[in-house]
Amino acid sequence: MQPAVSIKDLKIAYGDHAVIEKLSIDIAPREFVVLLGPSGCGKSTLLNAIAGLQDIADGEMWISGKNVTWDEPKDRGIGMVFQSYALYPRMTVRKNLSFGLRVAGLPKAEIEARVARTASLLHLDKLLDRRPSELSGGQRQRVAIGRALVREVDVFLFDEPLSNLDAKLRNELRVEIKKLHQSLGNTMIYVTHDQVEALTLADRIAIMKDGVIQQLAAPSEIYHRPANLFVAGFIGAPAMNFIEGRTALETGTPVFESNGLRIDLSGYPFLTSIKAGPTTLGIRPEHLAPDGAARGWPTILGTVSVVEPMGADTVIWFDLAGDSLSCRVMGDVAFAPKTRIAPGLDIAKISLFDAHGARL
Repeated sequence: MQPAVSIKDLKIAYGDHAVIEKLSIDIAPREFVVLLGPSGCGKSTLLNAIAGLQDIADGEMWISGKNVTWDEPKDRGIGMVFQSYALYPRMTVRKNLSFGLRVAGLPKAEIEARVARTASLLHLDKLLDRRPSELSGGQRQRVAIGRALVREVDVFLFDEPLSNLDAKLRNELRVEIKKLHQSLGNTMIYVTHDQVEALTLADRIAIMKDGVIQQLAAPSEIYHRPANLFVAGFIGAPAMNFIEGRTALETGTPVFESNGLRIDLSGYPFLTSIKAGPTTLGIRPEHLAPDGAARGWPTILGTVSVVEPMGADTVIWFDLAGDSLSCRVMGDVAFAPKTRIAPGLDIAKISLFDAHGARL
């Protein structure tokens, strides 16, 4: 199947400083791909390059089978939603939605039909005669999304469209965007620094750092089998716990050792990849269980420092040889600070990383 978007050996530089170099990625038709990473990782720069708003130093950009590397943004067959609403304040919602179509010279009947379809899809029907100042933040962002949708193109680009909204509105619009993608079936590329948005919206997530894609995979793969220490530490709230140590091979059975801690690794799914040497053991908070000993899991002994009730669950922070680790338990499980705790590790769910940070 021909990719909807194909980027080949992309290089973006400011003077002698390369922000992105030799980056390649293919995005399938109807796919929802999220570019995720910390500030300055290059995700918005990459999105702007796809849109034609960012000059590139080398490489090729293909959209819907057409080489658009040097095409103007208007000729690329994309619709873009920016972080700011960027609405015309003196125009009504109807005129904001139709402005680009009127400039393009589409027939009046076609413009009216597209605006009506988009307004219905985004529940803007009753707001068409209002101006932006008469709308809430969520309504304004719907109009901004609608202005891209009326173009009826194959590829839509979103540059952190929910970052200016409060938490409740972000949750509501995130669900709406998911429904929108399921309804339209267009290819969508979405930039965010919010991992919840990435995990809930994406078919695949591209985790970026310093202009390099660290891992490109489905959300479940990213979460449960991170490719390296950076991905493992970036995804998850609270973040994955890390314990520095080393692995030793004793009579063929790998063992993880750290400050008197000794854990049998025979239950690790990728047993054959383990080698003796410096190793970092990573485990998600929900894979540490207070009743782990009863399940036959290896345990670690620590002292509770902080308890964070979160309603449906509770996060317990405890000290282990100077490190602060966390485990996630049911909300009705009670632990008091300064008490001893011996959570068990689900070895089938741990991650092991070598001295270079790569997953074993």
